[in-house]
Amino acid sequence: MSWTLCALLAIGVWTIGVFSASVQTGLIAQLNFCDSNHIQHFLCELPSLLLLSCSPTILNDIMIILGDIYFGVFNFLVTMVSYGCIVASILRIRSASGKRRAFSTCSSHLMVVTLYYSTLIYTYFLPGSGASMEYYKVVAALYTTVSPALNPLIYTLRNKDVKAALQKVTPASWWRKRVAT
Repeated sequence: MSWTLCALLAIGVWTIGVFSASVQTGLIAQLNFCDSNHIQHFLCELPSLLLLSCSPTILNDIMIILGDIYFGVFNFLVTMVSYGCIVASILRIRSASGKRRAFSTCSSHLMVVTLYYSTLIYTYFLPGSGASMEYYKVVAALYTTVSPALNPLIYTLRNKDVKAALQKVTPASWWRKRVAT
């Protein structure tokens, strides 16, 4: 990839992000809020913030859903198409051990991507319903803590230097059991 294309992609992503955030901020700024300023969530996210409004939030809800379709559903589908191309390439590998190794890496990445996007899409497709705030809290914990915590594990545990450092720190009997299974 050329530096020009990389810069254009970065500028495009930042522009879309700033535009989306500006639209949401502008819409929120026009709302009137009731006396309560206690958010029923551990994050200050749009769906929980809309529940505090005394004003109609239908336009905010529509914009949240449109944003979720683009940032969640569209990006998830593009990612899945990308993984489909990767799987097609893996299936062309002749050796069984090569396929196994590639599928092992690909499956862990796919699991984290699916967990992240599915929880994010769930959170923003049901804005302002208020019916299941406890579920929102659990789902928000999944996409704000679990997915980011799994990414470093996936990438570092496949690194030979990290594995060697872990072998020095952990008892040898643990590694013999791990290799045997």
